[in-house]
Amino acid sequence: MESVQPHTRLSWATVPLLCVSAAFGQSASPSAPPAKIPSFDVKAMDTSVDPCQDFYQYACGGWMAANPLPPDHPIWGRFNELGDHNLAVLQNILEKAESTSKTRTENDQKIGDYYATCMDEAAIDKKGIAPLRGELDHIHDIAKKSDLPWALMRLHKLDVNAFFRFSATPDAKDSTKMIAEVAQGGLGLPDRDYYLKDDPKVAEIRQKYQAHVRNMLALAGYSAAEADAGAKAVMTIETDLARGSLDRVSRRDPQKVYHKMTVAELAALCPFLPWKLYFQRIQAPAFDSLNVAEPDFFRALQDVVTSASLDDLKTYLRWHYIHANAELLPQPFVEESFSFYGKTLTGAKEMLPRWKRCVSYTDRALGDALGQKFVEETFGEQGKKRTLELVHQIENAMNQDLKQVDWMTPETKKQAFHKLEAVANKIGYPDHWKSYATVDIVRGDALGNSNRAREFAFRRDLNKIGKPVDRQEWGMTPPTVNAYYDPQMNNINFPAGILQPPFYDNSQDDAVNYGGIGAVIGHELTHGFDDEGRQFDAAGNLQDWWTPEDAKEFEKRAQCFIDEYSSFEPFPGVHLNGKLTLGENSADNGGLRLAFMALMDTLKGSEPPKIDGFTAGQRFFLGFGQIWCQNQTEQVARLRATVDPHSPGKFRVNGVVQNMPEFQKAFGCRVGMPMVRNPACRVW
Repeated sequence: MESVQPHTRLSWATVPLLCVSAAFGQSASPSAPPAKIPSFDVKAMDTSVDPCQDFYQYACGGWMAANPLPPDHPIWGRFNELGDHNLAVLQNILEKAESTSKTRTENDQKIGDYYATCMDEAAIDKKGIAPLRGELDHIHDIAKKSDLPWALMRLHKLDVNAFFRFSATPDAKDSTKMIAEVAQGGLGLPDRDYYLKDDPKVAEIRQKYQAHVRNMLALAGYSAAEADAGAKAVMTIETDLARGSLDRVSRRDPQKVYHKMTVAELAALCPFLPWKLYFQRIQAPAFDSLNVAEPDFFRALQDVVTSASLDDLKTYLRWHYIHANAELLPQPFVEESFSFYGKTLTGAKEMLPRWKRCVSYTDRALGDALGQKFVEETFGEQGKKRTLELVHQIENAMNQDLKQVDWMTPETKKQAFHKLEAVANKIGYPDHWKSYATVDIVRGDALGNSNRAREFAFRRDLNKIGKPVDRQEWGMTPPTVNAYYDPQMNNINFPAGILQPPFYDNSQDDAVNYGGIGAVIGHELTHGFDDEGRQFDAAGNLQDWWTPEDAKEFEKRAQCFIDEYSSFEPFPGVHLNGKLTLGENSADNGGLRLAFMALMDTLKGSEPPKIDGFTAGQRFFLGFGQIWCQNQTEQVARLRATVDPHSPGKFRVNGVVQNMPEFQKAFGCRVGMPMVRNPACRVW
């Protein structure tokens, strides 16, 4: 489900960032512990601005002026600030773990050697493209189209986004069981619209993408003519796949991505692949039916494979294999990949230091092994206990809110209470850590380590097919600065990484903490009742528990948010997509209201003394506003308006407070002022 922060694990956004040379086995001594991130700060404000005119500027103007974009970040905000802090904590852990000794644990060896090998840029450069040669030769040897499936199997095991995705997922209509799923994929640009929109800016990106593919093929040893023809072929194939792809707004509707079929029915849609044999050879557990998320895409895939030449299809596979591994290839590949995915798409001027990239790659590959160390160093039982108390307070606020809802019939409201009572809370880290005992991490084999970790993750995922859903499993690693709600498990998840300043700070007053982590908790809880989450029942099944009258009332109120946020321009001439961002905007609005209710319940009618000259109510809203302080490039603003279901920080703040009478009372805003919307939008 959608989280409070933009996703960072999309294949197109795996951006290799700047190199910092580090000799193999010669890392510097562990770095000093990172400084604590400040939470609420009056110096971050711009008090020259009237909060009723532009609350975001009032709350964040000082921070934005003091924190210009670093050259290696296309977006810089409080999430990034804390993310960098966590990277520094992890760097210390990894620098200790990379030192070979007899006392190293198995996990220490794996995370330490993975990191040290990633940092050995000289060795990676010396090997050149030799680590790619085996798979490239295998693709080269394909003699006929009927051989394509075998190459595809090999690539899918390595998490290469070629043609489509195959994975395990909870059955949307029986949330106790894991089933197989095939879903659209195979694109190198961020979204289908980048191939289809008739917009000068997007057309320019297409041209630069084709040039990027050409450059990468040339680096891999193909002649100029081969690389040029190959790039054109890739663009043609991906454009055809994009035409058959479902758009992002439609994919947010769970009804539109659930199509249970037999394997024979899938084969009738897309017969080029011998599906039964594919599933057997890829070593998936036996199954008779699966979810085909987007049937029209697989019809389009069949047409693509039928119409494209064998040589073009082979080039397409080569490109995706090279692209998937660019981050651990020699420096020219890294720089070329950054030139497009970093500079062109996001506006970043420089790559991140190599140590930051290698820390992130280790977290991605061996997340629980590294996360266990992170938790030991940063997150105590007290933090978990206090967060759980906040969660219960905000759940109680939602219970009270549901009682007051006047547009819901008793029948639907009864089901809403039942769903709320069934929400499970996961705080900090998993109860059971994943074992990486079977993952062979070899010091000196950077690409091999990455591929073995990817294959382990792929195999572990497929082995879930046919088994009960594991409701204790986490979808994020503990150091992640993020949170999420899972509609099919009906649980809210808060990794240890986000349970720190500026979101939560023991030294701050309740008002600031409720405005920070309280709003995040309320946000995730509200996701269970947004336009997507509301379609799942208390057990996590895709089932309509709404009366037709209540559904219409919900949609009428949701339309207000669609209209409101569609009017916002993150960059002149670029509007947000109110339908794409509806779930996140609903969660922001509902979440802050719940957090405010919980704070008022805690204060029990008393008015604490002012702090820094602000009342508790004002500090609550300032605490909320300041977690979203950020600066971003024009390129990122345009990109996110197309692909991101989250609104930018400015509109996450102003878009919410202008709907809240509680805010207007706290700051004395009058009717007609910009932070007083009429009519105000509200669902929950």
